Amino acid sequence: MNSKLKFVTSFLHNPKFKENKTILAIWLVTAAITVIAKLIIGKFNNYKIFEGVYNHAIHGLTLYGPYPEEYGDVNLYGIIFSFIISPFAILPQWLGMVLWVMANTALLFYAIQQLPLSKNQKAIICWTAYIELITAQLVQQFNISVAAFILLAFAFIEKKKDFWAAFVILLGTFVKIYSIVGLAFFFFSKHKIKFLLSCLFWTILLFIFPIPFFGLEYTMSQYQDWFIAITEKNSHNMFAISQNVSLLGLVRRVSGNPDYSDLWLIVPGLILFFIPYLRIRQYKSLSFRFLLLANVLLFTVLFSSGSEASSYVTAMLGVGIWYVNSPASNKKLNYWLLILTIIVVAISTTELTPPFFRRAIVHPYVVKSWFCILVWLKICYEMIFLTFDQKSLNHD
Repeated sequence: MNSKLKFVTSFLHNPKFKENKTILAIWLVTAAITVIAKLIIGKFNNYKIFEGVYNHAIHGLTLYGPYPEEYGDVNLYGIIFSFIISPFAILPQWLGMVLWVMANTALLFYAIQQLPLSKNQKAIICWTAYIELITAQLVQQFNISVAAFILLAFAFIEKKKDFWAAFVILLGTFVKIYSIVGLAFFFFSKHKIKFLLSCLFWTILLFIFPIPFFGLEYTMSQYQDWFIAITEKNSHNMFAISQNVSLLGLVRRVSGNPDYSDLWLIVPGLILFFIPYLRIRQYKSLSFRFLLLANVLLFTVLFSSGSEASSYVTAMLGVGIWYVNSPASNKKLNYWLLILTIIVVAISTTELTPPFFRRAIVHPYVVKSWFCILVWLKICYEMIFLTFDQKSLNHD
């Protein structure tokens, strides 16, 4: 047993696994393997939906109707997504799918590298999110890029590139509404007027961008249909097994009550989220700002009825960022909370957990969310009560 433990320890401390080239190579190889596996068994519904966004747009068909002869479920991405997926959709399906997942993976890796952290800190974040990255890769999810947009928004504001911070926030928002949370970093901007004007510029440009390609009537109708589709999906998510894998879903399923509004949970959550903004003197601390980033990443998943297993790549990035920036003195507690979170989040919805246990415990009680909720609460506590190092240092 000791020899096995020593092997695992030496594996984890191997300097090679802290190198950017090694991490990126493993991430991309994993992306290719997951896609090949899905192609072999013929199960890649999400990518078929993504291809459909492009194909239906160029033929003037609604993007949000059911197409049971093509795929299950419906599209929930904005019309701008038809441009993002187009370079992949025009390729043979197998090649487009491989490149799609690899491109999303590479963008997330790039976003992590833009954070003002040390190489070791970035490596910890990468490996903390790795298993959930695989989960997202297996279902070809755009959640990988949504997480990247949030990270890039923070990184660009830190680098005083407010114009591009606004771009990634608005681009993500016009594809999948969750990216709007990037606006939470507004108070850290050194050029707030420029940031607001940039947001206005990109909102107008991205809103009208599809019109020259698809026409005014079609574009406006798709924006309207998108709003309706998102609204209807929210009500369907309430007790869905694969959706609402969140704090909202946990309370909903435990209570079994379909009648109360999620605002009873979201409003207290927002209060906890916004209280740290009152600590203006702490803004000078880079670690404080990073904990807000971690808070945003976790809040986005925990307080959304649309969260699913593949969404947890976003949450686990938040867990990793919290771990390497926490000002808490009890590092051992943080370490074990990190390890338990990785383990529970990773195995709760996989084949490593017996099917009967998943049916009886994991799904009904949303076990995947438990430790992420604990980490989020700890982040709120640390941001509200602890004192951060006031030196705003760039670790790179």
